[in-house]
Amino acid sequence: MWTPWGWAAPSGWSGPGGSAAHAWPWALSSSTTVKPGYHLTNPKEVPSMFQTASQRLFPKLSVLSCALLVLAAAARAENGQYGAEPEYSIESVVSAQTQKYLIGPEDVLEISVWKNAELSKEVIVRPDGMISLPLIGDVRAAGRTPAELRRAIIERLKEYQETVVASVIVKSVNSYKIFILGEVMKPGMYELKKRTTLLQAIAVAGGFNQFASKNKIVVIRERIEGGREQKINVRFDDIVYKDDDNTKNLVLMPGDTIFVP
Repeated sequence: MWTPWGWAAPSGWSGPGGSAAHAWPWALSSSTTVKPGYHLTNPKEVPSMFQTASQRLFPKLSVLSCALLVLAAAARAENGQYGAEPEYSIESVVSAQTQKYLIGPEDVLEISVWKNAELSKEVIVRPDGMISLPLIGDVRAAGRTPAELRRAIIERLKEYQETVVASVIVKSVNSYKIFILGEVMKPGMYELKKRTTLLQAIAVAGGFNQFASKNKIVVIRERIEGGREQKINVRFDDIVYKDDDNTKNLVLMPGDTIFVP
């Protein structure tokens, strides 16, 4: 009970030690006091009081802790931690994907000549690799890039007019066909839409089968001018295991035939 001199145990009440000093299980020391007017009639009220306070305090601490963790995680992610995704520049992506395309038979081209509607037309590259334009006749298109063909057209037109502004656009790619024969999983003809290497083409064909002689690959390349073929012998081990020679992994041309014995 409360007295003007502090807290005193009720008369006849003692704790586990047999004295009033040990009356409370939570060990009130001799220096412990209770505010005047705070009446405790049951020893269990004090533990329950602290329990109620903790129940009110812990949720607030939990919310605060979560907020701090979120802020810390955001800060670390901003600094490149937690495996944040690396940044890629647009320039690197574009330069990796942009390749020089060589025009081939059956490709559809759009030729535009400024202030000359008769020469501005859509043409299909013939099987012999040529296109026909008014005034200048046949022009070789196959085996050239669009920029090279544009320059060739301008040079021919300069014979008839001083200033020539022209453009060449590949509207449809139909010529990038290759043939993969021999000991691969899926031999056949493949139509490609972008720059493809020898290894990539073999992968498209499902890879080698168990009978393949990987170091005796032959690439047969057509030559439009003169009609002669070129045979290129390629060793698979040279492509994969020789770091100092990247020329063996050929960039395929339209009409190439790959033979794996």
